[in-house]
Amino acid sequence: MRTTTAPDLTIWFLNGPNANLYGLDANKTYGSDSFPVLQARCEKKAADVGASLRFLQSNHEGVLVDWIQEARGVADGIVINAAGLTYSSVPILDALMAFPGRIVEAHMSNIWKREAFRHHSYISRVADGVIAGLGGDGYEFAIEAVAKLVRRERT
Repeated sequence: MRTTTAPDLTIWFLNGPNANLYGLDANKTYGSDSFPVLQARCEKKAADVGASLRFLQSNHEGVLVDWIQEARGVADGIVINAAGLTYSSVPILDALMAFPGRIVEAHMSNIWKREAFRHHSYISRVADGVIAGLGGDGYEFAIEAVAKLVRRERT
């Protein structure tokens, strides 16, 4: 369902280390879509659900923390794939704990089918939901989920 009205909510989609390399993995762990293709898909999905989207990627933990803090008071929700920092970053957890909006954790791969160290996520502690293993479709589902959660909360 595509909306023709101005966006009534703002979502920030934060991607962590190496997400910029999506589509280049010979094993296709993260699918075949490149990062720019995933961004275009997410921007279209956001427009379809009547949201504005800021789609960002950094290989640096501190930059992600800065963006989470910057999103306070600006974004209604955050979708985050902190990538490898998911399993190790207390600073990202702390920043997300201070974010007042909705949070959905998203992963391209099914983290529970991978190495044991990936089975624990600091982000899950504060996320309203987790989507994993559905590739680019999961990214789109995460945007839709944040939009639904925010709108449900407003009614």
